[in-house]
Amino acid sequence: MPMEVLLDWECCWTKKEITPEECPNIFEGEEELYTSHKRRVVEKCLECPRFRNDLQRLKELDHPLSGILPFIITEFQDQKAQIQSIVNFLNTKTREIKFLHEVSIVLQTSVDLDEVLSVAMTAITAGKGFGMNRAFLLMTDKERKHLRGYLGVGPKNYEEAWNIWEDLGKSNLTLKEMAWNFRKTKLSSERVKFQDILERLAVPLSEQQHIFNRALKEKKAILVEDAFHNAEVDDNLARALGVDSFLIMPLISRNRRIGVIIADNCITHKPITPQDVQSLETFAFPVAFALERASLYERLQEEVDKLTAANIKLKEQQELIVKMEKMALVGRITSSIAHSIRNPLMVIGGFARTLLKNIAENDPKREYLESIVQESKLLEDVLEEVLNYSDSLYPAVDRWDVNQLVTNVCQELKERLEQRDIRCSLELAPELPTIYVDFKKIAYCVRTIINNTMETASGVDEIRIITSKEEDVIVIEIIDNGKVLTQEAKEALTTPFFATQELGVGLGLPLCKTILEKYGNRFTLESPQDGGTKYTLRLKINKEEVSHGEATSCG
Repeated sequence: MPMEVLLDWECCWTKKEITPEECPNIFEGEEELYTSHKRRVVEKCLECPRFRNDLQRLKELDHPLSGILPFIITEFQDQKAQIQSIVNFLNTKTREIKFLHEVSIVLQTSVDLDEVLSVAMTAITAGKGFGMNRAFLLMTDKERKHLRGYLGVGPKNYEEAWNIWEDLGKSNLTLKEMAWNFRKTKLSSERVKFQDILERLAVPLSEQQHIFNRALKEKKAILVEDAFHNAEVDDNLARALGVDSFLIMPLISRNRRIGVIIADNCITHKPITPQDVQSLETFAFPVAFALERASLYERLQEEVDKLTAANIKLKEQQELIVKMEKMALVGRITSSIAHSIRNPLMVIGGFARTLLKNIAENDPKREYLESIVQESKLLEDVLEEVLNYSDSLYPAVDRWDVNQLVTNVCQELKERLEQRDIRCSLELAPELPTIYVDFKKIAYCVRTIINNTMETASGVDEIRIITSKEEDVIVIEIIDNGKVLTQEAKEALTTPFFATQELGVGLGLPLCKTILEKYGNRFTLESPQDGGTKYTLRLKINKEEVSHGEATSCG
């Protein structure tokens, strides 16, 4: 039957040009289809009810084309669907390539661990990325003995998820912008939010049968399904995640185990497809490399900081050495001068004391001899302090018993204390560790403080010496019950040759402070309003020092 028979029927698909009244399926913006016959047939006519009616008429008329046309149309529609599927696939791949390019720029260039984490985790969970609902990162610790939860990203419930998706829907941020925003505003809070789950995900690397370690060993992603009834999944892991299905992606860089990423769809429960697994597994390789590089850079920076601090300390030590060399030179000169003065001074003092013993009490020359003896004694004391200062530049450090040191000093000064009617009581702590100190210098400090108390303090009839241990220091407290020191007197204690009416001119106590602080120890003074003075020496305990029994005390 000729086709012309159909030309007057309702179908318009044979016409090269039509009017709007002839086709109700052409809408605003598609006006070109009125004159484009080929496009109109492909895009509109094949789906038009009128066209199907005409095909039915052909069949009723037993037209030869009635059997061929449906086959051709079906094949055409199948090809069209396949082409559309390919177009959709290519569009998806184009988006993925653009997305991966954007991510790879950061992953290849960044050495900031937080930046790498933010980009990687945002890429996995963002709709513009892989679109997973939630992701967890576990990393190996520095000792490479455990996998520990490091970061979790995503919503905890549907309400939170809806708010996140609504906010993202209103914005048009790129993936890089989303990652930057996540790092600045949410990174810390996400760690806190998922802290309970992250702690439960930790696993020893030695536990070979654990599914995390199996993924690392096999170097491939594992898609877990029906987790609550899966014999390969630990019950604690399934309960911690609270989902039936999740993906485990190993992070391996040059055969080094960096960690694992766990991703799931805990909100939408959308199935994880093989294509998702393949895409995420491919993405895991650059992430692992970037994480390793950032971690190594972070450790390198820590070592650089340590080296910088060591260099600063070395410079300080070098400056201290130069200073000590200068001080040693001063000490040698001082010692030489002091010894040159000391010998004739002792001769003068000795002869004066001899003459004083043999002169009558009423002799007018006795007053002059007493003055010579007194001033000679003062000069001898000053020379002794100067020589002690010189000796302090050459310490002899060894392990000493502080209780025994204090006891020795008390025994040495016992006669002088008794002459002044001053009682010295010792309160020595038992089991004090021995410490590395210069016995001679510390004994000098204790002796000088006691001598200073005897010579200058008013109203003293008791001196208490207390030893104790406080954390990493041994404490020696020397307490008298004399009058309150004035502010001027306190300043004199730390100022060499500072002259006061109470103390005169001296070097002893300032030298004590210098000796102690030179080796990192402390010297303090307190003078409460109710009377008395407390001198406190704090001596550092070194790690290698050992304990011993209680030292004996002197009477």
